[in-house]
Amino acid sequence: MPFCVDFFKATVDALIALISAATTLIASMVHPVPGQPQSVSSSPAIALISYLPGQDAADLAARLRDADPRTRTIAACDLQRMGSASRAAMAALVERLSDASPVDPKVCGEDRHYWWNNIEQQTTPGEEAAAALVAIGTESLPSLIAASRAPQWVARRNAVWALGALHDARSAAPALAALADREPPVRRVAAWALGALDSEMALTALMDALSDSDAGVRSQVAWALGTIGDRRAVDGLIKALKDQEETVRSQAAWALGAIGDSRASDALAALLKDTSPKVRRQAAWALGTMGGRRR
Repeated sequence: MPFCVDFFKATVDALIALISAATTLIASMVHPVPGQPQSVSSSPAIALISYLPGQDAADLAARLRDADPRTRTIAACDLQRMGSASRAAMAALVERLSDASPVDPKVCGEDRHYWWNNIEQQTTPGEEAAAALVAIGTESLPSLIAASRAPQWVARRNAVWALGALHDARSAAPALAALADREPPVRRVAAWALGALDSEMALTALMDALSDSDAGVRSQVAWALGTIGDRRAVDGLIKALKDQEETVRSQAAWALGAIGDSRASDALAALLKDTSPKVRRQAAWALGTMGGRRR
């Protein structure tokens, strides 16, 4: 019997030691020891360890102000996963909207929201903070409207993106104002937001923006007009088929196909001889859609 007791005690002690070692290892991954060099891993698995169900919004809000941009980004992603339960961190998230520090998007794990089609494109704490504010819901709307007028253009851009992602009709007016922003990146996102909001009130301003000095803005405007689908945009989009930038011509062709107005048929047919294969393919697609629904 004494032998069994001693064996049991030794086994329990070994298990406790193992658990303690594992806990220390995980803690070192989540909260690196100050002064020690840290390697940057591209593995999402390590980042996922950072999300502990017991974390509260106040703790994560504090981590949004950490010196390490990776820690700030992970905190924003964790708050996004909390959804409306992260509303206590709203002020800290709004404050973080201007943070443009580049970070590998994999630090937040495979379930993170992706702003861009290219999932390898670097993210920022500000972009992830915007996604977290969207996850909170319309309670964040007043703060985002105010942030859309922030002095830092990065904060304005991220706020306008969030306004579009909220899909609330009250977002249309501030997004429309942002379409006249002095910074092209803000105008691009404003055009996207207006398209996402399906805002017919922005139709005239969007048609005017087809002549924006920035090709990225013109391309995004063409997408927005196609998404809204108002036939009044057809003439302006036909003119955009002659834009010097192929991305604009391609997006205008898509928009005309989405609207489906046969008035664009001749202009699209001419585009089949465009120097860009991408433009030719998009023109062919647009003509194909019109074949099935003439107006």
